Amino acid sequence: MTLIREDRLALLYQMSHVIHSTLDPHEALHLIIGEAVRLTKASSGSVVLVNPTTDFLEIHASKGLPVGAGQLHLKVGEGITGWVARTGKAARVSDVSTDPRYVLLNPATQSELAVPLDVRGEIRGVINVDSDELDAFSAEDLGLLEEFAVHAARVIQHTWLYEQVRLKARLFESLVNVSQVINSTLNLTDALSVITSEACTLMSARMSSLLMLDDSGEWLELKASSGAGEAYIGKPPVSVSESLVGIVVRRKKPVQVENVQSSGRYQNVSIARAEGLVSLLSVPLQFEGDAIGVLNVYTGVPHNFSNEETSILSALATLSAVALQKARLYERVVDLEEQLRQAEKLSALGLLAAEVAHEIRNPLTVMKMLFHSLNLEFAADDPRTRDAEIMENKMNHLNRIVEQVLDFARSTEPTPAAIDLNKLIDELGLLVRHKLKNQRIEFVRELSVNLPPVFADAVQMEQAFLNLTLNAAEAMPGGGRLTIQTQVVQAAGSETGPSGNRVVEVIFRDTGGGMTEEQCRRAFSSLLNTTKARGTGLGLAIVKRVIETHQGTVSLVSKLGEGTSIRLALPIA
Repeated sequence: MTLIREDRLALLYQMSHVIHSTLDPHEALHLIIGEAVRLTKASSGSVVLVNPTTDFLEIHASKGLPVGAGQLHLKVGEGITGWVARTGKAARVSDVSTDPRYVLLNPATQSELAVPLDVRGEIRGVINVDSDELDAFSAEDLGLLEEFAVHAARVIQHTWLYEQVRLKARLFESLVNVSQVINSTLNLTDALSVITSEACTLMSARMSSLLMLDDSGEWLELKASSGAGEAYIGKPPVSVSESLVGIVVRRKKPVQVENVQSSGRYQNVSIARAEGLVSLLSVPLQFEGDAIGVLNVYTGVPHNFSNEETSILSALATLSAVALQKARLYERVVDLEEQLRQAEKLSALGLLAAEVAHEIRNPLTVMKMLFHSLNLEFAADDPRTRDAEIMENKMNHLNRIVEQVLDFARSTEPTPAAIDLNKLIDELGLLVRHKLKNQRIEFVRELSVNLPPVFADAVQMEQAFLNLTLNAAEAMPGGGRLTIQTQVVQAAGSETGPSGNRVVEVIFRDTGGGMTEEQCRRAFSSLLNTTKARGTGLGLAIVKRVIETHQGTVSLVSKLGEGTSIRLALPIA
């Protein structure tokens, strides 16, 4: 029965309202084919879309088709559906058995209607409806289905746009979470592992890998992976100049490959086949404009990475590069702290050597004096003459060794200059911040504004401040608070007022376990007199030597259970 225009419009409006009732792509397609079958009174139908990666036509929603029909893939141009997708024209077939284009899908099908889905000027799919009767569809049915397809194409476009926005929002949310995880990791190995694991999750990939440039800049070495098998993990380094991922480093731009198993540009085709890797997206790891490596993700099925996915992975790579540099710097700081500790031990060893040599030289001098006062003279043929000569030579030899040790251990004279102690303390905070944070020690600076400069050797003062900071950290193994305060005060014993001598004080306060009176009394002693259970026991001795070399003073106040306060006083420049 022929429908009048008002009835057609009402019917299309009703169907349009139904298919616009959802933004879920999968649900929308099923509503579309359901309404299309109802509109044309068909026996079955399907919505077929073009896969942008493979260019095959795939059934995304169907009604009334046999089980397994959804697995059918057609090339564009193949079958009646493929012809409609290629030409952009509708097809009305009264008897499919007489049409050479028809590809058998349902043995009961006798006639078919197929109309294109035009999404913004591009054929993105086809709506098919079938009937078990010959010549079941009229020209009016075809016109109705074509008008319906216009509404359906808009719905498909809207659901795709919504899905892209939703996916982008989810990816960015994941990216924020990933950045927090990455930047909370200071160990380089852990950071690399987190990056590849999160890249797999973020991109729904089969495998992810991170390769970094070696010291020569000519090879990319695998540093971390997630989902990789032994074949991939065991592959040799990749040449920057001759490999596909090397192009990413050289050009500093992403590269994607649809199928690495058949690509002539991909070096490890056999490994890709063994691991089941198909599509690749590789983006550069860049830090301050330099490419330091690449981040790769592989899928297990053909996939065309969208611009949004490429942007997301590139953003992850940028965050990862910053995190890697942060982890590297942290490791360097840890190494530097260890080197400073070693330097402290060497300095302590020098101080100890000087003390030992000094203690040896005094009795040695007495021995030499007594030896010469004995006037041991024997006959030329008396063997004791040779013994006396050897004794004198050995004492002189021993005296020269002592003098050499004293010369070597003698403190280097400072190279003084006007320095800002507040700035020195700020730099110290940067140096030890990770160590204090890991020990749960709060670092508090109470620095006097407009602190006058002192005339001192910056390197030696930094060594003294570092010793005090590390000693405080040792005193608070379970955490606490270290406060460094600077101020200007009257020098002890000087007159008050403008005419009195003023000094800059630097005070180190910790909330550790404190010290006994005996420990306080011997705190600045050397190793020969120390009561310290751990370490060299020379940290405070070195501090005292440095401060006194600068005409300053050191004092200590400590009580068990209340912490320790060490006060340094230095003359103003």
